[in-house]
Amino acid sequence: METTTIKIHEETKNQLDKFREHANESYDEVIRKVVYIAKNCAKQPELSKETVEQIEKARERIRKGKFVTEDKARKRLGFD
Repeated sequence: METTTIKIHEETKNQLDKFREHANESYDEVIRKVVYIAKNCAKQPELSKETVEQIEKARERIRKGKFVTEDKARKRLGFD
């Protein structure tokens, strides 16, 4: 995969940081997520509003530590 470097303002970077769900999430992942949401908002505004609300609720649960890790989920489901 090819990569490139882009210049962004510090404030833009700070705004992107707010979309990160975890510290190791790359800016590429964050930007892809924002682009996906923007595309869906243009196509289906009603559905997009609901989706954005669900994402915000999920992000709040993650911030509060109310989530199950993949490893724990795999163990609960008997995959490990």
